[in-house]
Amino acid sequence: MSETPIEPRVVEAFHYGITPERISAHARQVVGRLQDAGYTAHLVGGCIRDLALGHAPKDFDVVTEARPEEIRLVFRNARLIGRRFRLAHVQFGREIIEVATYRAAPTADGGDGDNVFGTIDEDARRRDFTINALYYDPVEGLIRDYVGGLADLEARVLRVIGDPEERFREDPVRMLRAVRFAVRLQFQLAQHDDRLLARLGPLLHDIPPARLFEEVLKLFQAGNAVANYQALCEHHLFGVLFPPSAPYVGRDHRDKSVLMHALASTDQRITESKPVTPAFLFAALLWDPVHEAAMALIADGVAPAEAWQRVADETLQAQLKIIAVPKRFSVPMREIWALQSRFDRRGGRQAFRFLESKRFRAAYDFLGLRAQAGGADEALFDWWTRFQEVDDKERQAMVETLNEQPEKRKRRRRRSRRSR
Repeated sequence: MSETPIEPRVVEAFHYGITPERISAHARQVVGRLQDAGYTAHLVGGCIRDLALGHAPKDFDVVTEARPEEIRLVFRNARLIGRRFRLAHVQFGREIIEVATYRAAPTADGGDGDNVFGTIDEDARRRDFTINALYYDPVEGLIRDYVGGLADLEARVLRVIGDPEERFREDPVRMLRAVRFAVRLQFQLAQHDDRLLARLGPLLHDIPPARLFEEVLKLFQAGNAVANYQALCEHHLFGVLFPPSAPYVGRDHRDKSVLMHALASTDQRITESKPVTPAFLFAALLWDPVHEAAMALIADGVAPAEAWQRVADETLQAQLKIIAVPKRFSVPMREIWALQSRFDRRGGRQAFRFLESKRFRAAYDFLGLRAQAGGADEALFDWWTRFQEVDDKERQAMVETLNEQPEKRKRRRRRSRRSR
């Protein structure tokens, strides 16, 4: 049985600074052509939210009563995609306008996955947050609000649509999305939503590890890594995602940890449009437990190479049950860890060979983070920095200077034994 239809709040879009000129011309064209064909159609979701907040949307999504096959009949340049969630991509050169059909919540018998088509108000109720359920008609210049999104937008509150516990249980990843949106938009989580995160956090363990990997990248490689980490810790979700690192949350001076320096560096690189790699990120996220366990084994007499390998195996075995880190990232991550002990070995040709190593630069950058955090000798980092900058002749001189004092001590001991 369908729910009682909702009468929307309808307002002039210009009150929120939204005018057709701020909308992609292609998105307006898609809405107009669907309406000309006799279908209702609106722009929806994040693009309307961002426009109302004065931000520039990354893309524009359209929703309509037309079914996917009907959309394709209206647009020759439309391509239907997806099986679980059928929708159309209308392509205009490099710009793609995504067009979906109004959907209702799946029926009790499961229906056809997410392809349960419905009315516009049913579509609004099945979305995640109220501020993401605003419908804008650029032809009429009106916003339709079925779930109180405009009021929450004005109050800067992020609120789950419907019963929050039911919605979080329905898809626990919504908890991570709630944290990410609240941080990015600088909104407060609605109080009843906020209280649920710590209690329901363990439900994330039921999510496929590959999906959580993608969600972690959105949290930590989109420019708000430090703030997202702090929010995850506040809501007791970081330890759920990273069990090996959970004991280190809340320790003194965490703002000076390798992880915090790595997250701040990632944010800076994103701001400067520089590349970032998940291998480096995950090396930092798991560094504390790996380093502490490896040092304990080495102190017990285990060879460094064996200690790092054993600890890496055990830590990753525990972590991969929660988040699937692809081998193209986990392998270099392990090498970044293991190579940290190589920086102490600079005698003979070792420094030259290490400099030519494939992973030297990533390991060196990681050493820099450790030095900033007080976990590595700054003089050692400075030595390796200079070693990269000078020519081979000066490098040889640096190595020889480094070895002079130990050799002198060795010669003096030999002379002392002869004199006896």
